Amino acid sequence: MKKLIIRDLVAADAQAVSKIEEETFSMPWKAEDFLEMAEADYAYYYVAEVDGEIAGCCGVRNMAGEGEITNVVVAEKFRRQGIGRALMEYMLKEAPGNGIGECTLEVRVSNAPAIALYESLGFRGEGVRPGFYEKPAEDALIMWKR
Repeated sequence: MKKLIIRDLVAADAQAVSKIEEETFSMPWKAEDFLEMAEADYAYYYVAEVDGEIAGCCGVRNMAGEGEITNVVVAEKFRRQGIGRALMEYMLKEAPGNGIGECTLEVRVSNAPAIALYESLGFRGEGVRPGFYEKPAEDALIMWKR
């Protein structure tokens, strides 16, 4: 892999990040959603940049001291290179300084690669949200890092 930089999401990144979401998820966030998070004082969003190209994004919202991880996405051509792990590790390292303790996220029960990544970072499945996802309908595994 070439030079990887992880930095704060800025407004100029919103379009590129929403395009990666569109190519990855059936219900992607739009650029406006990322713009809103880039400006929110309770949200911490990061991008991974490889040689000037946005390769992925992750974000967490501080919900009364708990971290709600809302987005973790890596562009297809950059997958399986450790970028998702690097983004998550960076976000988790920054969390205490942002007033965030325990973190939670939801993931499709069929997304074995993501579940394995989250487990390797200390997250554990603690419940299921039936029918959480649409297109296709699927349950979400609720994971926590306590």
